[in-house]
Amino acid sequence: MSLGPQFPSVLAGAKTGAPWALEALYRDLQPRLLGYLNSQAREVAEDLASETWIGVAVAVPWFEGDEDAFRAFLFTVARRRVLDHRRKESGRRTDATEPAALETLSPVSDGERAALDSLGTGWALDQIATLPPDQAEVVLLRVIADLPVEEVASILGKRPGAVRSLQLRALRRLARQLAQEPVTR
Repeated sequence: MSLGPQFPSVLAGAKTGAPWALEALYRDLQPRLLGYLNSQAREVAEDLASETWIGVAVAVPWFEGDEDAFRAFLFTVARRRVLDHRRKESGRRTDATEPAALETLSPVSDGERAALDSLGTGWALDQIATLPPDQAEVVLLRVIADLPVEEVASILGKRPGAVRSLQLRALRRLARQLAQEPVTR
């Protein structure tokens, strides 16, 4: 999804703090943001998403750019939140709750659609999680966040060629994994 031609007016509204504009940005980008955060820190993805949106809401009055730049800005803030979380947790021991136990607690509007979406998304994220961390992050930012190579390179502090190389290696690795899986019908 994208806001397309509506983006400039939505951004202008968000800069003034208009609730409708912030809601439009949230509705458009939250699913991608959660997909990224779930793959990076599943146990605190919702918390990190909230912290990300708070950071974006504080900084949006000074933001200048188009929709792609805004998406890159959002995922830059999210990545920083993930890195902050990892730094805090590196010295802390916690006992995590299994995500499957929590998923049964969330309400679902359309059970069949949600189940199919969950299976497909969950399966894809599981496959991506098998990649080396740098490759997984590139795939997530390129596919889930729908960011161009240049923006991903900027977020990760890498050159665009390095991002393309990581993406190619990741996709080849995923293709090999898929070729080894048995076909079920």
